[in-house]
Amino acid sequence: MTIAAATPLPALPGVGERLGRYTVNRVEDLPEMQGHLILLTHQNGARHAHVVRDDDNSAFGVTFPTVPRDSTGVAHILEHIVLMGSQKYPVPDPFFAMLPRSLNTFMNAMTSNDWTTYPFSTRNEKDYFNLLGVYLDATFFPLMRYESFRQDGHRFEFETPEDPTTELKLQGVVYNEMKGAMAAPGAVMWRAFGKALFPDLTYANNSGGSPGDIPNLTYDNLRAFHAAHYHPSNAFFYTYGKLPLGRILDEIEAHVMSQFQAQTLDVSIPDQTPFTEPRQERVTYPGSDVERGTQVSVMWKLGLSNDADANLRWSVLSDVLLGNAGAPLTRPLIDSGLGSALADLSGYRDSFREGAFAVGLKGLGAGKVEEVQALVLDTLRAVVQDGIDPELIESSLHQFEIAQKEVSNSGFPYALGVMFRLLGPWLYGGDPLTGLRLDAQLEKLRADLAAGKVFEPMLQREVLDNPHRVTLELAPDPELVAHMAEQERELVQSLSADFTGEDRARIVAESLKLKELQAQENDPGVLPTLALSDVPASVPPVPYSTEQAGRALVARVPQPTGGLTYLDVQVRLPELPGDLLEVLPLYTSAVTKSGAAGQDYVALSRRMEAVTGGVSASASSGVRPDDLHLLRLAVSFSGKALARNAEALVAVMRDIIAAPEFTRERLEQLLKQRLAGLKASVVNSGNAYAERLAAAQVSPAASIGETWGGLSALDRLKHIVEEGGLDDLLDRFGRIHTLLLSGQPVLCLTATEDDLKLNLTPLTDLFTADAPVGHPLPRPRADGPQARVTDSPVAFNAVAFETVPYTHPNSPALLVLARLLRSEYLLKELREKGGAYGGSASFDPREGVFAMSSYRDPHILRTYRVFRDARAFLDTELGQREVTEAVLSASKALDPLTSPDTVGRLRFFGDQAGFTPEVQEAYKTRLLAVAMADLKRVMDAYLTPERAAYALVAGRDPNEEMNELGLSFTVQPV
Repeated sequence: MTIAAATPLPALPGVGERLGRYTVNRVEDLPEMQGHLILLTHQNGARHAHVVRDDDNSAFGVTFPTVPRDSTGVAHILEHIVLMGSQKYPVPDPFFAMLPRSLNTFMNAMTSNDWTTYPFSTRNEKDYFNLLGVYLDATFFPLMRYESFRQDGHRFEFETPEDPTTELKLQGVVYNEMKGAMAAPGAVMWRAFGKALFPDLTYANNSGGSPGDIPNLTYDNLRAFHAAHYHPSNAFFYTYGKLPLGRILDEIEAHVMSQFQAQTLDVSIPDQTPFTEPRQERVTYPGSDVERGTQVSVMWKLGLSNDADANLRWSVLSDVLLGNAGAPLTRPLIDSGLGSALADLSGYRDSFREGAFAVGLKGLGAGKVEEVQALVLDTLRAVVQDGIDPELIESSLHQFEIAQKEVSNSGFPYALGVMFRLLGPWLYGGDPLTGLRLDAQLEKLRADLAAGKVFEPMLQREVLDNPHRVTLELAPDPELVAHMAEQERELVQSLSADFTGEDRARIVAESLKLKELQAQENDPGVLPTLALSDVPASVPPVPYSTEQAGRALVARVPQPTGGLTYLDVQVRLPELPGDLLEVLPLYTSAVTKSGAAGQDYVALSRRMEAVTGGVSASASSGVRPDDLHLLRLAVSFSGKALARNAEALVAVMRDIIAAPEFTRERLEQLLKQRLAGLKASVVNSGNAYAERLAAAQVSPAASIGETWGGLSALDRLKHIVEEGGLDDLLDRFGRIHTLLLSGQPVLCLTATEDDLKLNLTPLTDLFTADAPVGHPLPRPRADGPQARVTDSPVAFNAVAFETVPYTHPNSPALLVLARLLRSEYLLKELREKGGAYGGSASFDPREGVFAMSSYRDPHILRTYRVFRDARAFLDTELGQREVTEAVLSASKALDPLTSPDTVGRLRFFGDQAGFTPEVQEAYKTRLLAVAMADLKRVMDAYLTPERAAYALVAGRDPNEEMNELGLSFTVQPV
């Protein structure tokens, strides 16, 4: 994000002013974000919130309350179907077709418990109105073809679609997606959470769809749900940026509002009848870790989540109790040794109409329900009896102050983060302003705190004395994957028991018709697009100054940070022995969560909470732009603070870097927490693990990445935790610390001009040794095809190739090739035809690795055939349009969305690594000149079978079926 203070903002309308058929209801200042909120209503009942800010990233979203009455996934499937062709854009998939025709910074659609939203953002004005037209037509005027319902919802299909004598199966993108989702413990916990606390409301249903219920959804029910819910009278519109509001409203009026009259739809959600006594529930998920795979959570229903005062107070109290390692609820639970980490969903939740609070433990064996429940209740009673330290409350309020002031696109566009902040209260009948401006609620809270205790009575009244409590056990079931497969077979048999020959012929005919439609060439020319001339040709300059401070190079970057200071300390490491390299991420994960400089982890965590917005550490490997094998390792420490606390931030970071203190007990806690997180992530992110495993076989940089964050890292962590490797690890940490202080430091300070004079010598003076920077030489793992078997009913397949470095003339063509294969080939073959939730091609131009993968995929053999046939696809009738769109899509990767907190560090550290503006501009120039002949040439040169590396994560051994392709996988359990 670039803030251009000189650009005049549009004039604000007045309250009561009419803008066409809209009426301005309120105009409110948003001083913390230097903006304004305008609330409007339309004659037909549509509500509109517009945030005016001097931000070149403009955003849009339309949200519909969607209240499912069953678990057929109607809201979720509808979210898919409306994006598959509309009246004005009758192509099969305008949403996916627009991805490469746009310079968007975000495009997606999401289904929650009781709403569905369609947001996008972009920095290009033409692109904004292109996307606006597509989104409006898709949501309000979708074609909703029967074939789309069968493709993405559910359908019967024979194993061989044209042969009714082969096995009959259930298929569908959402059906397969939810089979995978409901194998993940976090997803199972989330669904059980809503059902347990709100059993009489819509939250008892699975809005995404339960695999056993999805086949009950009919096409007519889907259409009726759209007609009722996707109407302007049931819509909440959101826009953001500095584009003229009048022009945006005119577009919405012309596209949508002029076609509708007001109607009444009751999407209200009543209050859940309170329980008269606590309850216990138990649910299971596919898992084989019966010794440590159980979670127990104790949860309560609270008051209305649109109550601004209560919402703030519960948010603060949740942070006080659970916000850091030394918090008064977190520490006793973890120190008990019962479990390894807090249970999923611990904390306050305002994502239901009525709020909820939950806390518990995971990493448990069976039979721990009563112990965990007693521990939680006893700890809460002790908190009420002993009282909460006022300093903890003040530290939490300090964190809220930082969150209010920070404007960041790191991880997610700020423009859409604002949307989700105001949607919370708005959708449930509250004041959307309270999601953006908390000054009135904070002032009242501080006054009440000054007058006496606030949070202790809340805990007693709303938690300890509240009978609406559920203790939920989430337990692994090693037989559940097989049981689910058997249930699916029984479901198919039940639904098809009365099928006649005519029914089977109809299924064949519908399958062939769907296959025919999927194979049809469609002209996306009806969709709006951008031209290559819309791609910014230059890399915007970011001013900074540098100075040498002893061995340290220091950059100071002036940015409009809104009163925050950001500090990065990157230490380039000397030669690192292999036994230290493999545990470097464990060091960086533990160093900010342990003690330092005479303070134990509790004292240090409270100190960080009081004076910083957080301090983190990470390990990274990097290459030069002209050499994929000249690697360099670094450890980076990053922190932020309000400018008034900048010196305190420096002191905290100095203590963590110079004098970390690890204890065996604390390290064991941290490693168990990390292990629990990694185990849970495999079923959700199996494609990422498969890609890392494949890439590690061909690329030195990727080999380090797999060592640090792949399945081998999970195996190593299991060994340390479960087989007694803690003492050895502590010794290795000591050696890493010594080498770290002999490394070469590079610092980057980002702040307003007035705050850039911060004294950094407490950090720069730490590094007095003179060890040269090391260059590790890990060998790619030429292990052959790898398969990892886990508790999943779906597969994650990958193939990877090492190619060329960033400055090589062929690199831009590989980046374009990845975008072309993803949008024009893999999406159709793996998702539309194969039923996988996702299919992707990617190219990392810095590491030089090209990969293809699938996500939540019902197939293995078929998918590897698709990967193999990618080269033949390039010889089909592809033209300049496809290449241009792939170039447009690729260009987004070279122009990431930044903000004041990130733009300086990206520029400075990029320059230090050799990725200067000149190098990046030369890359972009070559990218814009890529032609189809270049794509075929680079594929023939680098993506050949003899250069391929294969890996997959699945619930079954793939070797029997993969013999057809001459591939033999080494199979290991996860």
